[in-house]
Amino acid sequence: MKETTPSAMPPCFENWCKKLDLEMKTQAQKRELRNYLGGLLGESERKNVSQMSNNALGVEYNGLHHFITKSPWSEDSLNNRRLKIVSECRQTKISKKSALIVDDSGHRKSGNFTDGVGRQYIGQIGKTDNGNVVVTSHIYDGVRSWPLDIELYKKAESFAEGEKDPLFKKKTEIAITLIDKQIARGEKPGIILMDGGYGNNSNFLKDLEKRELKYIGGIAKNRNVKVLKNGKKSENRRIDEVAESLPSSKFVEIELLSSKAKKVWVATVEIELSTMSGLKTIAIVMNAKSFAEATDIDYLITNETGYQVTAEWIVKTYSQRNWIEVFYREIKGWLGLSEYQLRDKTSLMKHFILVFCAYTFIQWHRLTGGLRRRWANQPLNTFVEALEAFRTAVSYRFFNWLSQNIDVFRVYKASLGYIWA
Repeated sequence: MKETTPSAMPPCFENWCKKLDLEMKTQAQKRELRNYLGGLLGESERKNVSQMSNNALGVEYNGLHHFITKSPWSEDSLNNRRLKIVSECRQTKISKKSALIVDDSGHRKSGNFTDGVGRQYIGQIGKTDNGNVVVTSHIYDGVRSWPLDIELYKKAESFAEGEKDPLFKKKTEIAITLIDKQIARGEKPGIILMDGGYGNNSNFLKDLEKRELKYIGGIAKNRNVKVLKNGKKSENRRIDEVAESLPSSKFVEIELLSSKAKKVWVATVEIELSTMSGLKTIAIVMNAKSFAEATDIDYLITNETGYQVTAEWIVKTYSQRNWIEVFYREIKGWLGLSEYQLRDKTSLMKHFILVFCAYTFIQWHRLTGGLRRRWANQPLNTFVEALEAFRTAVSYRFFNWLSQNIDVFRVYKASLGYIWA
């Protein structure tokens, strides 16, 4: 049911909001924090201020709109508070040597009045269109995964001096900033995972190596490399040419376990890049036993060294990058990351961080077991299952409220132009 009221929120929601209240300065901010998070977690088809306020009795549009556009609270401070809550709980704390994943994601937006909107590649639809793009960082330790930070990407055309403008940042530069944020918190990741948009950028890889960080990233098939063979380096060759020259016996069969088992064949080669120093390892990952038969070939690069750098280690470690794709699907499909009606960057960033807070609320209670004990009769193994348990709690409490306040609800529906029968 779309309609609800703040009174219908279960105690676990209020307890979570109290943990965030330290970043709110006034009672009005604390109230609208609850209203906005409640709207994101509710069943409104679109998570914009207008619809969230219309679907919640006792929530005023003006108050919610002021909270997200004008109210002077810091989204960075709220995000740090969220991560502090996660780090202080045994069931939710990320273990050491975790993987930090960087990626970007776009969503379609019409018009040109919203900050960052422009014609650019939108991964969600697989083509160039008018929309916004955000760069995010995510952490995964093999059991738990959490979003870390987010930043809006703005094309060079958005700035007065284009690419030369001091305020313009490429996606790779934004990604480094997000990684530095996590390091500044005292959490140095065990490895950085990224797709070819970042792994194929030598300057980005150099920045990671300056910070003494290990990484695995995608790399383009036409990238020129020098292969190390018998202690000698060959002339520059394209990676796909190197892959094609390898005999089938060089490829190891590996089974990747996820939601669906998948077999790949992987070979590793030590190489050097002309733009970088030191040896790197390239993994050639195919969906068939030979290059001629393969219809899907990926190329991965890592600067990790030692006995652990095997074909199996590279592909299984890199497969953890899929968690950020799962996260994007969940926050776009269920929490309205892209369904805002806002204009300026500050408001957009506040919306994004509140989506992170809503997502973390559900995952935190899924991992600590609170939602299952009260509102489910089976294990809550996924975000969607836990969210449905929370919505069940809200619906149950709302119907209890409705039975005692039916006249109030009739007046509310009449104010929207409806007749409640």
